[in-house]
Amino acid sequence: MVKLYTNRSNPAALKLIIANNFSSAKVKLDITIVNLDGRTISEPKFLPTLEINNVQSIFMPNAGASYLFPASESNFFPVNELLEWEATILSPCLAYTLGNSAKNEKIRNNLLIALRKLNTVLENKKNLVGDSVTVADVAIWSCLYPLVKCDKLSKDYLSDLPNINGWFLRLENEVQFKDAVAEFKIEIGQTAYTALLAGARYLAPPLLASDAPIKEKESPQHHIEAVTSEELLAAKKAWKKNITQLPALKDQKNIVVPTPGEKNILITSALPYVNNVPHLGNIIGCVLSADVFARFSRLCNYNTLYICGTDEYGTATETKALEEGLSCKAICDKYFSIHDNIYKWFNISFNYFGRTSTPQQTEICQDMFLQLNSNGFMFTQCVEQLHCEKCDRYLADRFVEGGCPNIGCNYQDARGDQCDGCGKLVNAVELKNPRCKICGQTPKLKTSNQFFIDLPKLEPLLHHWIKISSPGWSNNAQVIARSWIKEGLKPRCITRDLKWGVPVPLDGFRDKVFYVWFDAPIGYLSISKAYTKDFLKWWIPERGTEVALYQFMAKDNVPFHSVLFPCMLLGANRGYTTVSHIMATEYLNYESGKFSKSRGVGVFGTDAQDTGIPSDVWRFYLLYIRPESQDSSFSWDDLATKNNSELLNNLGNFINRALVFAKNNFNRTVPEIKPTEEDYTLLALCTRELKGYVAALEKAKLRDGIRHILSISRHGNQYMQANQPWVLLKGSDDEKIRAGAVIGICCNLACLLATLLQPYMPDTSASLHKQLNSSDILITPSNLEIVTYLPAGHKLGEPFPLFAKIELTRVEELKKKFAGKQEEKENGKVDVKVIEAEVAKQAEKVRALKAKTTDKLVWKPEIDILLSLKKKLEAAQKNGPVVNGGQSPVVKNGVSPDEIKKLEEEVAKQGLIVRKLKEGGSDKSIWQPEVQKLLSLKNQLQLAAGESPSPQKNKKGKK
Repeated sequence: MVKLYTNRSNPAALKLIIANNFSSAKVKLDITIVNLDGRTISEPKFLPTLEINNVQSIFMPNAGASYLFPASESNFFPVNELLEWEATILSPCLAYTLGNSAKNEKIRNNLLIALRKLNTVLENKKNLVGDSVTVADVAIWSCLYPLVKCDKLSKDYLSDLPNINGWFLRLENEVQFKDAVAEFKIEIGQTAYTALLAGARYLAPPLLASDAPIKEKESPQHHIEAVTSEELLAAKKAWKKNITQLPALKDQKNIVVPTPGEKNILITSALPYVNNVPHLGNIIGCVLSADVFARFSRLCNYNTLYICGTDEYGTATETKALEEGLSCKAICDKYFSIHDNIYKWFNISFNYFGRTSTPQQTEICQDMFLQLNSNGFMFTQCVEQLHCEKCDRYLADRFVEGGCPNIGCNYQDARGDQCDGCGKLVNAVELKNPRCKICGQTPKLKTSNQFFIDLPKLEPLLHHWIKISSPGWSNNAQVIARSWIKEGLKPRCITRDLKWGVPVPLDGFRDKVFYVWFDAPIGYLSISKAYTKDFLKWWIPERGTEVALYQFMAKDNVPFHSVLFPCMLLGANRGYTTVSHIMATEYLNYESGKFSKSRGVGVFGTDAQDTGIPSDVWRFYLLYIRPESQDSSFSWDDLATKNNSELLNNLGNFINRALVFAKNNFNRTVPEIKPTEEDYTLLALCTRELKGYVAALEKAKLRDGIRHILSISRHGNQYMQANQPWVLLKGSDDEKIRAGAVIGICCNLACLLATLLQPYMPDTSASLHKQLNSSDILITPSNLEIVTYLPAGHKLGEPFPLFAKIELTRVEELKKKFAGKQEEKENGKVDVKVIEAEVAKQAEKVRALKAKTTDKLVWKPEIDILLSLKKKLEAAQKNGPVVNGGQSPVVKNGVSPDEIKKLEEEVAKQGLIVRKLKEGGSDKSIWQPEVQKLLSLKNQLQLAAGESPSPQKNKKGKK
């Protein structure tokens, strides 16, 4: 029998309840509330107390928590060190600062130091110690619960501590924490810390980090980092300048052309294919990343041209047109408009957003081909293809269906590239009884002459060019390009017998069009020409004019931009501008899986607009998690955390506090500023962040750039909190002047932030400039300094909050909304067609990747996904197709669809229990019985569906 004696709302009791929830031998806690009258404490005298079997009492909360949820041998010492720190520093500081009417500034300062220390410990960590939750997490989380959950206290103490906020939110969503909070109610804020202080009323005041007295003049500086004398001197010198001494930003011209002797930046992002709606991964991988770099380049007064457009030719467009019963032109018009609207909503600042189905594309593509042919880099070769006489067309693989040629597979609806029955890849010419997907007639095998580009001839030119160009590429772009060259280049077919595309301009081939990979990158030139008649100034620069070409893309587009397109430009031998900077991202996943339009999984461009979350918040979060060096994942919980901690509590809090204070106390006017050494130190630190920001963006390290912005606002928050101008304003005349100087410095930092935010969050930047009555500042990479942007007497605008909190209830709603359409119909039957479409799409992706490279690292993960989908399809096909509009018959063993659905829900629920127990680090003796329950439920489900139960494995893995 285990009893827990506690007073109401005591956070220390929460430690014991959560620890018990994690216990490998979880016990039933008998919770007894002891009422305190403020004069005497009934037995037991220390609360909370854990009484075990009416014999043993543990009255130190952390000792009790460790008894229930002990640390492992591997992390015993670091866990216990944190527990001792929590018991002697953090918990008493919280109790005496927030739960005591007699405020002690010395203890309060130590609480701030302790919280900052905890924030540092949590840097880049999910938990305090190791990969799993420990009793240290439990103790410190419980202690902080009333502080974090109180908006006012959280704003005062945690606004600039994002690591604590993110860690707290992650644990709050764990079932052991949720259940404990539901079982034992904690009043948030001061009430809880009064209860903590009362329950442990015989505790002495907390040990301090330093027993040295904190002098009033020195206290604001306790957080300041060290700066060099050179940095300090430079900050003083720069502050004497004002904004009128800086060069002005150029007005953005309607038509931008390169200028000799100036920095000319040409930016493209991989052309999005027109037949789909882009998802968040597409957006951050290409257009959004390029947009940030383009906006930054303009702030540096570089001549900057950012062009993009939809890629519209090829088989995929014909297929989409067939699916929707529209012409290829109509399909392109429809999806071009969708893309255009999405990018406008995301504030992508193209100089021109065009498309490839234009006369300019035809002209330049044909000209490029003729030049390469004339230079000896083309040849023809016979290719066998299926031809439909009725449709009078050669059939692309996806337009042919027939019997699978693989032994043992009798599937009759295999496509020309892959059989959905056995999952194996096939060749269209090998299909049994092939038929045209359009008219159903039997096609005939014919040979067709096609043009090939002779890449082996161009390989020496490419080798030489890559040595010069590749140092400016992202690392993954360099690796992918090298892997292609290492294999040796092979001739590539560049023409197809299709209707929709740029016609080949030679007799005997005029019924053919150029293959999409040859045609698409030429779109950069044709879209530039649609933008300006002077487009060749960018693509074939005049003598004395240098153009740097930056191309942004996801890694799957790298081979086309690092090998194929450069070979075309080099082979044409006209002095074309070639890429100097390929900036490729890895992949962005959605939660724990992939985006899927067909299954409704993930957020697509059109969806983002419907969430009510501003486009700037989407931009910020996507850039914050940009997959620069490895794959990353979009997470709704993380989006809310970053918004609420970094934007709302850090950046927004700093700016709003400064501007509201200026409004209420200085009539919306920047006060007189007489800087002190502390102010110059702050300016030196922010100048350091400014330099880091520019260095990061010049290398297109966009994720790092946004962190430097947040560091500036974090410095500002700490500076304001330490100086407490609201206190100074109530003091002497000198203190009032000092309060004005602090606010004046903060207003100037807000002005700097407004400019630095512009590439990332243009609407927020414009809004902040309006509040400051200011405009963007020129960034001069060669001379970065912080001057007086807003001098004393500058009239400010009306302040208002820049950001809003994203509530957890809204997060849960959005999670469910974008978790995917139910694949089950109303009565539990699976729509086989939906899964077939997924398999087909994934198989095509695998085939395309294999055609591009033999590097298994590129296509092996996609094959794993394909195999998983095939197993899913096989299971669905066993139960037969959906009938009667989704109404499934009773399965053969007599179990109703409703019963199957109920079993499926039980399996899902039990699976969640098992996963949470394992992730929480529970002992095997706790989760093993739950695993057995799960296996039993799964077997019941398989039997109900008419399948044989899966054989269980013994400990050695043998059946």
